[in-house]
Amino acid sequence: MAKHLKTGKSGESLALSYLKKQDYNILATNWRYRRSEIDIIAKEEKVLVFIEVKTRRDDYFGKPEVAVNKRKKQLLIDASNAYMQAINHQWEIRFDIISIVARSKNDIEIQHYKDAFFPGLA
Repeated sequence: MAKHLKTGKSGESLALSYLKKQDYNILATNWRYRRSEIDIIAKEEKVLVFIEVKTRRDDYFGKPEVAVNKRKKQLLIDASNAYMQAINHQWEIRFDIISIVARSKNDIEIQHYKDAFFPGLA
């Protein structure tokens, strides 16, 4: 597996652990729709949360969350609409970003951006 893929998978695992400690109910991981993938779909109380995880080994070229550009947001929105249709969505939604900088095994920075963006404003 390529190094960047290992970094991404490691970040998603860290994000899942973080979310579980925050009492999120994990509904799906790596949910695919056409050319898009939602890293984590969870519920926080009555809110359906679509979560994009971005992981980097350092932040020399900028913070990981900056990589969630307009195109990526639109892909996430499209995929979230498909997911909501599939489950007959009936509650509030939110789009979050979890940014992880994993410099080493003992130097990991996790930032959770709730309501990181809104559909229609992406």
